[in-house]
Amino acid sequence: MNITVPSSQTHPMRESNQPIVPPGRMVPFVLVTALFYMWAIPNNLNDILIRQFMKSFALTRFEAGFIQTAFYLGYFGLAIPAGILMRRFGYKLGILTGLCLLASGSFLFWPAANAGSYSFFLLALFVIASGLSFLETAANPIIVRMGAPENSEQRLNFSQAFNPLGSITATLVGTVFIFSGVELTAGQIAAKKADGTYSAYLHSEIIRVVTPYLVLGIAALVLAFLIARTKFPSLDVEEEHEEGSTGDGLGTLLKRHFILGVVAQFLYVGAQVGTWSYFIQYVQSYAGVPERVAGYMLTGTLAAFAIGRFLSAWLLKYVRPDRLLSIFAACNVLLVLMAITQLNWVGVICLLCSSFFMSMMFPTIFALGIHGLGSRTKTGGSLMVMAIIGGAALTPVMGKISDAMSVNVAYSVPGACFLGIALYAWFGARPAKTTAA
Repeated sequence: MNITVPSSQTHPMRESNQPIVPPGRMVPFVLVTALFYMWAIPNNLNDILIRQFMKSFALTRFEAGFIQTAFYLGYFGLAIPAGILMRRFGYKLGILTGLCLLASGSFLFWPAANAGSYSFFLLALFVIASGLSFLETAANPIIVRMGAPENSEQRLNFSQAFNPLGSITATLVGTVFIFSGVELTAGQIAAKKADGTYSAYLHSEIIRVVTPYLVLGIAALVLAFLIARTKFPSLDVEEEHEEGSTGDGLGTLLKRHFILGVVAQFLYVGAQVGTWSYFIQYVQSYAGVPERVAGYMLTGTLAAFAIGRFLSAWLLKYVRPDRLLSIFAACNVLLVLMAITQLNWVGVICLLCSSFFMSMMFPTIFALGIHGLGSRTKTGGSLMVMAIIGGAALTPVMGKISDAMSVNVAYSVPGACFLGIALYAWFGARPAKTTAA
């Protein structure tokens, strides 16, 4: 007969003799892992753009928050089309489409800067994010399915560990090449307006964002060329014939652990994007440092994120993923509470350390959520990527709270999100699994 048991009982030991990457799949694994590094760059340049555009376009924090809104609307709007395309033509074409869209949006920064139009920049960011939606919809499931199911969370955490290295690259590039270090006082602004040089100053600040994005567009085209010439494993066929697959109907997507996983992913991305988007403003407000120093500190928090990714990839050999997720989420609830209440260097350090505990959340929630979806993995992956809309929904909320009250109070939003993720890890992450007895 059949009985239902928790999935944790089917794998009592986390250690596995299976290699993380099977023989013959290393080259495509490396190329797909490179995508995790690449898409982190535009994601984290947004944190620099928020501060830069507040200065060059004289925006409020709420108005600058629409940078993230436009960006994550691109993720949301293209995730389902990406899944449909890949169900019909495979993962590889999805990756190539994503890289071409990424390059196109990056090249749009040049005319946007010449036009001096904030709306044009938002359009360019939307196109970039549309490309990233294709890349994430393809890359995460590819890595999950590149080897044995029992070490899928470990494999995805390892590949995702290169994502914060791209984040660090982005913040260093943004801090050095986008931030000019010139922060005018109200009196200096009035003087420039009086002598007619203020418009030229604003244009010089706007044009600083162009070069990093042109380089990013060229790099995307180079990677697309390499992937086009590489043979990928037949993961699409493996999905259709996965043992125990129930992919004949959309009912597969109604599994409790998957639905709650999408909700948890929404909360996580909102928390991550909000935490980083207002980190520079938080540090400047409560540590009293200039924008470039705050930018370097943002690089430090991303370094903590990278360390956490590599460490969690190792810990997942021994600790069940849902348990590790619950511990990390609970730690972040406490750290954010400290950042809200300790308006000094203690709060800054707590906020910096929160990135360490955020590190394993996205890949772990993703892998837990799509577990057992079989031939519906692409569709499930699309919905998981659509959950990135949390970054668009919650970042402006933080901006509104920050403008109305203070930036530290705004951090109650990611604090609530981390609490929701902890509840998901404790109660909703493990699917019931039917086994023969």
